[in-house]
Amino acid sequence: MLVLWNTLIVLSTVAAMELIAAFSHRYIMHGWGWNWHHSHHEPRTGWFELNDMYAVLFAGLAIALIAAGTAGYWPLQWIGAGMTLYGLLYFIVHDGLVHQRWPFRYVPRRGYLKRLYMAHRLHHAVRGKEDCVSFGFLYAPPVEKLQATLRQRHGRRRARAGASAGAARGQQDAASAIAREKSPPSPHR
Repeated sequence: MLVLWNTLIVLSTVAAMELIAAFSHRYIMHGWGWNWHHSHHEPRTGWFELNDMYAVLFAGLAIALIAAGTAGYWPLQWIGAGMTLYGLLYFIVHDGLVHQRWPFRYVPRRGYLKRLYMAHRLHHAVRGKEDCVSFGFLYAPPVEKLQATLRQRHGRRRARAGASAGAARGQQDAASAIAREKSPPSPHR
């Protein structure tokens, strides 16, 4: 019976980690933790990037939980084991499949893996930390929904840029008109 409970804890932790990772990705990595994560949105030069420090941080937490659990604090070792399993899945799917950090290339052509691949590519379609979509690593919303969201955000961004440019032109026109009123009349008029 204990094996069943431990297995359930591991699997529940994997599911919870997807929610925690998506939340962390959206509000920490694309928020106050952007300094580390920024390296992940730039072309990689070498084997590692500063963003890999997040994996080190989560691995350290998993190791601490496993150590506490084996020291007698059940079920912490199984929570740590679930975090470790999630980390392995993350490494396989995100680092290997999506970002091709494997020594060979594989691009999925259909099904669940293609959806994950495409969703994460759409996440990287936006420059910077704002307006990105799809923050999960093992779950991805339908690609069509993500594309529609990106189109909508791009349209809003263009409208804001146009309004800002228009306001700036309006301010320049007003400043020019005031300057013309204050300057003496030209003898060539």
